[in-house]
Amino acid sequence: MDAESGDPEHGPDAPDFPARHARRCAGLGELDALVTRCRACPRLVAWREEAARVKRAAFQDWDYWARPVPGLGPPDAAVAVVGLAPAAHGGNRTGRMFTGDAAGDFLFAALHAVGMASQPVSAHADDGLRLRGVRLTSPVHCAPPANKPTPAERDACRPWLAAELDLLGPGLRAVVVLGGFGWQALLPVLAEAGRRMPSPRPVFGHGAHVVLPATEHRRELHLLGSYHPSRRNTSTGRLTMPMLVDVLRKAAVLGGLPVP
Repeated sequence: MDAESGDPEHGPDAPDFPARHARRCAGLGELDALVTRCRACPRLVAWREEAARVKRAAFQDWDYWARPVPGLGPPDAAVAVVGLAPAAHGGNRTGRMFTGDAAGDFLFAALHAVGMASQPVSAHADDGLRLRGVRLTSPVHCAPPANKPTPAERDACRPWLAAELDLLGPGLRAVVVLGGFGWQALLPVLAEAGRRMPSPRPVFGHGAHVVLPATEHRRELHLLGSYHPSRRNTSTGRLTMPMLVDVLRKAAVLGGLPVP
């Protein structure tokens, strides 16, 4: 494998680095390690590293991660949660998905309420948090300016998401998608993996529930939609804790996980 090559045509700076390497990974550990070395999107590389130099006042003592943030959770997860992208001073700082910002605080409190997280708070990578039966990931693994990846950046990162869901294997039963961006990014991944999509394509909305039929090698898959736990959505009441807990509880039940 040429993942460490200094040749810009084949190394981590190459635009096709994700497409070249994601599908070859034999396990999630190998995939996560490659994700963290990716530099395929120059705008995102520049932004994530600039955020680490120009730190927020509250985080002046932090040594920012400033790399792509890999997925988080066990390799036999029955449920996946798909977000948008790491926050510049959240996951980009801590190096752990959904950790270190208000959206992560809201999500982990909800995960803990349904028994999928060992604690309701996720502050840093060594805080003892453990996930149960759920894996967290995103369509874009680098922090984007204004939390808005471009379509080209989303598509460049797509092979990582496709490989991650494939490596979760036939045990994956439900996917909770946080926000319309994640929904639109996920549907092509599933279609390319051989999942039969309803026609017309399912529309995102909070509480949306789509069942994709089983394939030769995979069980049926439940797609569940939820508004993203962004500060804007939670502070305005567009998304409340009971709303998110209800969606996650439904996913846990569909995934066959024990629910408190």
